[in-house]
Amino acid sequence: MRLLERIFDLAIIGGGVNGCGIARDAVGRGNSVFLCEMNDLASGTSSWSTKLVHGGLRYLEYYEFRLVREALIEREILWGIAPHIIRPLRFVLPHHAGLRPAWLLRLGLFLYDHIGGRHLLPATRSVDLRRDEVGRPLIPNRYSRAFEYSDCFVDDARLVVLNARDAADKGAEIRTRTRATEIRQSDGIWTVSMVDTLTGARSQVQARALVNAGGPWVEDVLGRGAGVNAKAKVRLVQGSHIVVKKLYDHDRAYMFQNADGRIIFVIPYQDDFTLIGTTDRDYDGDPSKVKATVEEIEYLCKAASEYLAKPVTPEDVVWTYSGVRPLYDDGASEAKAATRDYVFELDMPGNAPLLSIYGGKITTYRRLAEEALERLAPYLRSAKAREGWTGKAPLPGGDMGVSDVDGLIAELQRGYPFISYEHARRLARAYGTRASKLLGDAKSAADLGQAFGATLTEREVRYLMANEWAVTAEDVVWRRSKLGLRLSADEIAALSDWIAAHGVRQSPLLEAGGRS
Repeated sequence: MRLLERIFDLAIIGGGVNGCGIARDAVGRGNSVFLCEMNDLASGTSSWSTKLVHGGLRYLEYYEFRLVREALIEREILWGIAPHIIRPLRFVLPHHAGLRPAWLLRLGLFLYDHIGGRHLLPATRSVDLRRDEVGRPLIPNRYSRAFEYSDCFVDDARLVVLNARDAADKGAEIRTRTRATEIRQSDGIWTVSMVDTLTGARSQVQARALVNAGGPWVEDVLGRGAGVNAKAKVRLVQGSHIVVKKLYDHDRAYMFQNADGRIIFVIPYQDDFTLIGTTDRDYDGDPSKVKATVEEIEYLCKAASEYLAKPVTPEDVVWTYSGVRPLYDDGASEAKAATRDYVFELDMPGNAPLLSIYGGKITTYRRLAEEALERLAPYLRSAKAREGWTGKAPLPGGDMGVSDVDGLIAELQRGYPFISYEHARRLARAYGTRASKLLGDAKSAADLGQAFGATLTEREVRYLMANEWAVTAEDVVWRRSKLGLRLSADEIAALSDWIAAHGVRQSPLLEAGGRS
């Protein structure tokens, strides 16, 4: 078994948004950082979200004012550091007689507009659905008024990968497909035993502090020899989504209230599709086996059809995805009421710090990382414990203004006139200013190598394998992109065959945690 020679300041188990966010923040403060993830980055909860950076309007009903305020503040911070993968989105909330009264919605939206330091996002407005274009997709004459408010859309899986990439650029070692099999402490040092899930190779790493960011597997990680009797408990809540062909032409999303007190979102998605979600139901089982059930698909179709003039049916569904949210178990009777706030549990077996994370949401991952490092500060050696750096430093590719994406698309088309507008737009929104690094010195379409369909080329796949830990076709078409919605089964199989023939386990660059 190979033992890495150095003792890291911090080891992290879990390559979701929380683990990668902590890795980025910690290494930027001068700590040596190691992170292992048993599958692909963002392969669990972090890639199965509703793709929103939002305050969580409905959490106001549960008096989660601190969580909502923190999330609202984070919206514009995250937009500022990653304008290529995060963009503003306006939401239309039709008023439905018999559900939440209009005065309550107005009050909630007034708070939403004012408690979170909104500066760039437009304020709430009232909408006459009989005259405004956003009323056209709705059942005629049933809804007459609505409120339109702001939140943001995010490419969730890319957010995770870009945090990992920035951490690696700053010296962190990121290991994917590496499962922690045992965690033991001795003389104030943690030893993490690991197995490479592709090759079976075993190794160990040592660290002065350990973060358990296992998400749905947080309790499972503690059971691998930590010597900790955890007081906190995780509540697994399943959330499923459906994707259908584009339902309407305008660019706004909808928030629909249901008679059961829940809400669903209907969101323009990947240009030609509409995303509908989510459900909330307790989950008991292996989180890696979660799938949208027939009942959930029917529920989402029915909930959307309560509002839309053209009903949505299960036959319209082109893709479904489902994830398990690892919420802190606060004893709430219903899954929809369980807190979305995060909770830390710091244990000190043998004087070795172990920080376990329960709950959290995409929007607050950066603040969660800051708070995690505040908790661990007494046990980390770095004197560079500067505060708040991650909210000012752009994520890879995000070094531009929030309104500069269109300019970047035009720049790519000028520099690479052989790519289409759609291709340039997709690359700009995925890679930002690093898109030109991906395209490199290409002078023609032929220079991009084999074309796999839907503007995906060999050059992009090689970039993803060398710089973003992509190992399989699934990594490429469902997490690094959503091109799986456009590629046929045969095209994805051809990509898989190409990767099998040309791929490597992991590039030396990534293995060393070096700079790209």
